[in-house]
Amino acid sequence: MADRDTWVSSLGFVLASVGSAAGLGNVWRFPWLTAENGGSAFLVVYLLVVVGVGVPGLLAEFVLGRRGRQTPIGAFRSLIGSKWGSALGAFNVVTTLAILSFYSVVGGWILRYTLASPTGAYFAQPQQYFGAMGFGPAAVGFHLAFLGIVAGIVFFGVDRGIERVSKVMLPAIAVLLVGLAAWTATQPGTAAGYEYYLRFDAGYLAANLPSVLGPAAGQALFALSAVAGTLLTYASYIDDDTSLPRDTLAIAISNTFVGVLAGLVVIPLLFSQGVDPGGGGPGALFVALAGAFGSLPGGPVVATAFFGTVLLAAVTSGISLLEVPVATLVDTYGVPRRRATLLVSLLLAVTGGALALSNGAFQFVSGTLADLLLSIGLLAFLAVAGWLLPTDSVAEFRTGAGRFAPLAGSWIAIVGWVLPTVVLFSLTSSVAPLVGATLGLGGRALVAVAVTLACRLTVAVVSGR
Repeated sequence: MADRDTWVSSLGFVLASVGSAAGLGNVWRFPWLTAENGGSAFLVVYLLVVVGVGVPGLLAEFVLGRRGRQTPIGAFRSLIGSKWGSALGAFNVVTTLAILSFYSVVGGWILRYTLASPTGAYFAQPQQYFGAMGFGPAAVGFHLAFLGIVAGIVFFGVDRGIERVSKVMLPAIAVLLVGLAAWTATQPGTAAGYEYYLRFDAGYLAANLPSVLGPAAGQALFALSAVAGTLLTYASYIDDDTSLPRDTLAIAISNTFVGVLAGLVVIPLLFSQGVDPGGGGPGALFVALAGAFGSLPGGPVVATAFFGTVLLAAVTSGISLLEVPVATLVDTYGVPRRRATLLVSLLLAVTGGALALSNGAFQFVSGTLADLLLSIGLLAFLAVAGWLLPTDSVAEFRTGAGRFAPLAGSWIAIVGWVLPTVVLFSLTSSVAPLVGATLGLGGRALVAVAVTLACRLTVAVVSGR
């Protein structure tokens, strides 16, 4: 196999991985999901899922990525054989395409707001402005423009493109969010927002745990860019002396910090602007911040800087997502990079364009479908790492791990037994309402345990292990 690109530094890998989702996964998706699912109740469940499920699952993806040393299809072919490896790799690619289809639509929104910010075109009537531009022919046009920017950058390699850009953009967005959070604290009417976001509501959580758990688990996976194949591809460029557990923790903490910080900006401003926190939806970021910028001296300058920075971060995330199907065509099928980029971009132009025309389709793909695909993908990753290749996974975990090496045994036990049950419980919580089932927490837990045992037995029989 030809020599592959590598990261210039571990910091570059960490920042690029954080950038894979920090632009929209945390700054856009996290605040409105938190607002729609009980505020502090969602935040608590989300943080628990990040620590207990997201971090071990993300580490499993890194382990498999560095072990396989290829993009998803090639990596899984080498790890578990051609038939099942091709199917799982293809599933990862499809998941990436589905996510990037709606991601590009949101990227188009950000691009439009960036261009409109210098004139303050949306300041006076932010809700009406977003309602008029969110979906329709204009949204399709900006989706295509954003996709064109991302596709243009994917022509370049890892160290000259993704790594260099990430080292500039992520510190910038963190600094701007800190400044906005500090300014938000001075605004009238935000106290109720802080209480909604930060004061733990045990009663709400007890009454709504099944409905909160599904979105929280999906957001944890989305925010960490887990199991979509993006970070598996990134991990294939990692040197053996890199500590995967250390970098995984750094990525998870950084991503979560950005999301929580974005919530400290958006949710209090929703209350400050008199916007129902449960009705902000995908436009919450734009509606809340637009109203705030309109009342701020120098608002056009601040708005331009903010949306411009989020746009850059969104572009970085789009690059990492687009790199998966493009690199798959290049590595697995020998398609020249430029042709592969064009082919994938044309497909995304169609799928994203369809979502830009339909609010209902967009909501389904960006919510229910994305959560289901990510949950199923995580279950498959766990099955490979914890059921089929536990010895290889432990060896890869320990390679370069340093002081984290003794944790390998505990990690593989969590990956093989605990996480599959948790993921299936989350899947059951998400799917049951869709099919009209009325299982309680106990019933869903029993289903999750039974299906975990059945899946593990089936894998053992099929694989002969």
